[in-house]
Amino acid sequence: MSDKIESRVRRAKATRARIRHQKAVRLTVHRSNAHIYAQVIDATGSKVLASASSAEKDVRASLKTGGNVGAAAEIGKRIAERAKQAGVTEVAFDRSGYRFHGRVKALAEAAREAGLKF
Repeated sequence: MSDKIESRVRRAKATRARIRHQKAVRLTVHRSNAHIYAQVIDATGSKVLASASSAEKDVRASLKTGGNVGAAAEIGKRIAERAKQAGVTEVAFDRSGYRFHGRVKALAEAAREAGLKF
């Protein structure tokens, strides 16, 4: 593994340990070059309560590409709606070691606008 990936994974582990200590439901984000993925995971870390991704068929049909800020904002709205359907309104934001910048920031802000608190 490269130093860049190792550093991101190390930051992610630290964040997850802090969230686990808080016993909070977490909104986790993963990004690849082509897509962005979001999951709401329960406080024990064992069950996915809601998920959304730019790789879903209906999202791919409505977006030109899944790897940009517009796609991230759409996924933020979707994950907030699905989390509310699952009865979750408050989450801890787990950015998986990625900088709060660009696509990760767009997803977070869209989720906040759609009513998710973190």
